[in-house]
Amino acid sequence: MSLTLSPDELKELTHKSRSSAQVRALRSMGIEHKVRPDGSVAVLRAHVDAQMGAPKAGAKLVSWEPNWGAA
Repeated sequence: MSLTLSPDELKELTHKSRSSAQVRALRSMGIEHKVRPDGSVAVLRAHVDAQMGAPKAGAKLVSWEPNWGAA
């Protein structure tokens, strides 16, 4: 898995094809990004995961149930 989003992933995230439109969409979503010298947009995958609420690697999912045996 790459450190940054692929061009296809960036297009899926922003629903935009042009880099200038992608930058506007990312700003409105509060997602940090950088514009490369060639004009393409770089977005760290870890930042998107954190912003969108994805569980961290190795995080343990907890299941909650009532204690039916409690008095």
